[in-house]
Amino acid sequence: MIENFWKDKYPSGIAAEIDPDAYPNVQAVLKQSCERFANKPAFSNLGKTLTYGEMYELSGAFAAYLQQHTDLQPGDRIAVQLPNVLQYPIAVFGAIRAGLIVVNTNPLYTAREMEHQFNDSGAKALVCLANMAHLAEKVVPKTQVKHVIVTEVADLLPPLKRLLINSVIKYVKKMVPPFHLPKAVTFNHVLAWGRGKAISDASPKSDDVAVLQYTGGTTGVAKGAMLTHRNLIANMLQCKALMGSNLNEGMEVLITPLPLYHIYAFTFHCMSMMLSGNHNILISNPRDLSAMVKELSKWKFSGFVGLNTLFVALCNNADFRNLDFSALKLTLSGGMALQQAAAERWREVTGCSICEGYGMTETSPVASVNPIQKIQMGTIGIPVPSTLCKTINDAGEELPLGEVGELCVKGPQVMKGYWQRQDATDEMLDAEGWLKTGDIAIIQPDGYMRIVDRKKDMILVSGFNVYPNELEDVLASLPGVLQSAAIGVPDDKSGEAIKIFVVVKPGATLTKDQVMEHMRANVTAYKVPRNVEFRDALPTTNVGKILRRELRDEELKKLALKKPA
Repeated sequence: MIENFWKDKYPSGIAAEIDPDAYPNVQAVLKQSCERFANKPAFSNLGKTLTYGEMYELSGAFAAYLQQHTDLQPGDRIAVQLPNVLQYPIAVFGAIRAGLIVVNTNPLYTAREMEHQFNDSGAKALVCLANMAHLAEKVVPKTQVKHVIVTEVADLLPPLKRLLINSVIKYVKKMVPPFHLPKAVTFNHVLAWGRGKAISDASPKSDDVAVLQYTGGTTGVAKGAMLTHRNLIANMLQCKALMGSNLNEGMEVLITPLPLYHIYAFTFHCMSMMLSGNHNILISNPRDLSAMVKELSKWKFSGFVGLNTLFVALCNNADFRNLDFSALKLTLSGGMALQQAAAERWREVTGCSICEGYGMTETSPVASVNPIQKIQMGTIGIPVPSTLCKTINDAGEELPLGEVGELCVKGPQVMKGYWQRQDATDEMLDAEGWLKTGDIAIIQPDGYMRIVDRKKDMILVSGFNVYPNELEDVLASLPGVLQSAAIGVPDDKSGEAIKIFVVVKPGATLTKDQVMEHMRANVTAYKVPRNVEFRDALPTTNVGKILRRELRDEELKKLALKKPA
């Protein structure tokens, strides 16, 4: 039944199937798009715009350097640790053209997190921002990384503006700690060396890995999801199909506040919008709302991609509410649950409804979305074309429509598996290609799906997965900690906030400040707990496993008692 269920659920004009083999690899899509849209704007940041033609030329220069001035070979991994700046698409597309596998890396990672990711992926090269090069200095000697390329925020701007902005960041704001990487080269040196050099565009097979995207999956161990060229091409075409005629090729202006290293923005902005030749406005720091709103005021933007936290913050900003939204016709939400109040407020302020979708790193990431023509609030929409979904019970048996069960996804965008972790791959993917998401859902008779619960213990902070196991492992390394547990508690701003419970060893003393200092030193900012509670004991099973569910239930009861009757 599930095979044909969605055939008639798509709005008129949207095909139920796409051809994931329409292109042999991502390079072919890039080449075609950059030729078709050569004079169209591709990315803008800090007042500078790159056309598709310019981006192709610069990515070629980057690729030429990698091919002719390093010993990197096709299939080698290159970590790209950049925020939303123009250097990001150049580095990513240049690396792919050279045949390398991109390892997207969060610029806010601590040295511990960087070291794990670089070693697990076997990265041999790193592109990073000068702001975190001091961490690279500590980490690189402990890894296989042999080539380091360092860039500053404004490196692609005209000389005077580049000098001014980079100087302010370094000397006034003091955001670039001193570092010493004697063998590192600058991004601009790489482009200057490679400009005009002939390159040999790699021609990987469709099933070859293009990107290693790290995620905790349903456990706390960070694993690299192997996303192939075919996976990414499928998701590009799936996103484009569900946009239908609402987005005109080469004509749209999309605001890009979510980080490109995150799979959601990576696939939509770097991949899908590249396929359709549209224009991405890169927001380097969405936390600076005033600067972001000032940037938005310069554009007649027609699309906005965000998540619940950002929608709420913007709608509470008076300057944002006064912007011109007359061109806005598409708003997409993903990464975390969209609250109804936030969606209603966004529509009230902008006049545009939000399309909520669903996905995972393991699905490249888009698995379902509300069609623009037929949005159903409170749902994650219908599966994207060529994608099947089902719910199963604990025995793995498919459930009838309307029954609650674990959501499973099957389609050409589902990952190849986890990098060098066959056991973890086997836990997530069955022999028929069904991926078990760990999320609990209902499939309605009309084909729309609702998530009613999610992965047992995962915490979702502003769209980022946080896994208790990792936090508890970090806490275990703090002297004085006997036991700990991390849970998520509801939070109006971030969806969930992290609370940790700590049991101190007999005779030891430990303060909240000591715990927080330890966490800040070992995990990136969004993983740092908001609250710490010390206890004499934690609830456990008869074999000693800590019952996080009981702790969550206690916190929910406390919140319920605080609410007015």
